[in-house]
Amino acid sequence: MIKAVVGRWISVPKQGEQNNFVILTLLSLMLGLMVLVSSTIGAISLSLSDILLFSLPEFDQTILFSIRLPRVLLAVVVGAALGISGAAMQGLFRNPLADPGLIGITGGAALAVSCMIVVIGPAYGFLGLYSLGIAAFVGGTITSLVILRMSRLTGVFSVTHMLLAGIAINALTFAGTGFLTFISDDQQLRAMTFWTMGSLGGAMWEPVLVCLSIILPSMWFLTKKARELNILLLGEENAAYIGVDTHKLKRTIILTSALCVGAAVAVSGIIGFIGLVVPHLIRLLFGADHKLLIPASALLGAALLLLADTIARTLVAPSELPVGVLTSLVGGPFFLWLLIKQNSSGN
Repeated sequence: MIKAVVGRWISVPKQGEQNNFVILTLLSLMLGLMVLVSSTIGAISLSLSDILLFSLPEFDQTILFSIRLPRVLLAVVVGAALGISGAAMQGLFRNPLADPGLIGITGGAALAVSCMIVVIGPAYGFLGLYSLGIAAFVGGTITSLVILRMSRLTGVFSVTHMLLAGIAINALTFAGTGFLTFISDDQQLRAMTFWTMGSLGGAMWEPVLVCLSIILPSMWFLTKKARELNILLLGEENAAYIGVDTHKLKRTIILTSALCVGAAVAVSGIIGFIGLVVPHLIRLLFGADHKLLIPASALLGAALLLLADTIARTLVAPSELPVGVLTSLVGGPFFLWLLIKQNSSGN
């Protein structure tokens, strides 16, 4: 009886699928328009009509294809990775406060990247393209597993334990990164500053393509877990009764999210609150169905980070603000509001 009811609830009706398609199409169009507009904005403005008509002067073509477009696409890819990872983690923990940055995953990834920069040194050849991504994945995975373990110290999942563990891990990773900053040389220090503040200023085609090769398969895999995450909303015991292997689901979601976040951190540094804000906004606007929530979080995450980066590189031009600072300025008050709301609802 329960399986039949849940099966009818989980399977989205045809009208619901059409609504999801319309919403995702509108978000995709919005993102596409933002990509076009953002490509024209910078220290040197480009003509949107010339871009659409493929009639840019040779100098402007160099700016567009060598500088502007790689940065725009990197913002899209990183924002999508952070948004979809946040949606998956919130679905797994069944709590809107679960964010890869807040619970320490981003910090663990950044610490591993810092170790690669200062202690191990750069790798060369084919491995060099992926070395920072591998290091970030390992760091993010380890912290993810520690947090999962700490959140179940009493035998059942505890949001309080999860947040406290995240605070402790963030403090430890901050201390470790600070120590590595202290012992680094000038070149390493510049690279470390890039990771800790978050920036897309180093965007080039090579890291963009490497990032895409890691993040796109991970995002596709997370979208395939939408139905199981919907069932998990009923609770672990009910999900297990229906046939969901909850332990396997936890491992796969954590590892895939860590891979997404790790690849993003490897090319952009620490950019906070995208994974917290975006899924919550989608949930408020369109509901908690992960068949819509996960892909919509990727699209909105890409759009918001692209908007933030465009503001960061034009607000104080010709200088630029680190985009991680800007997202934290917006995300911090949002997180405080979310905590107040959670407390007033008795959670």
